[in-house]
Amino acid sequence: RVFQKSMDLAMEIFQITKSFPPEEKYSLVDQIRRCSRSVCTNIAEAWRKRRYKAAFIAKLSDAETEACETQVWIEFSRRCEYINNQTADRLDNEYEQILAQIVRMIDDANKWLIKSRS
Repeated sequence: RVFQKSMDLAMEIFQITKSFPPEEKYSLVDQIRRCSRSVCTNIAEAWRKRRYKAAFIAKLSDAETEACETQVWIEFSRRCEYINNQTADRLDNEYEQILAQIVRMIDDANKWLIKSRS
């Protein structure tokens, strides 16, 4: 579920940033799109690395970092008045939920690992 939620949010951010001013195309827009997409791509990579606990946790940690960075760009978008307070608060809360899920996965990594057949 965390993968799907992060994918949905990345797509929503893509749609929202289409209305940002042209001068933000290669700065704020590029950054917020890139890090929001990185959340779900790192979760996908973590899922494929479930045979190796350290690699699994490292990728989830990367996803956590990208989610936090996305929150910062959401706040920049709010302060620049590209998105309203309601949208910014909602997106921030959605990323807080994603972060909580990622942290739970890291804390209970053994539950998610693929057991070797040796």
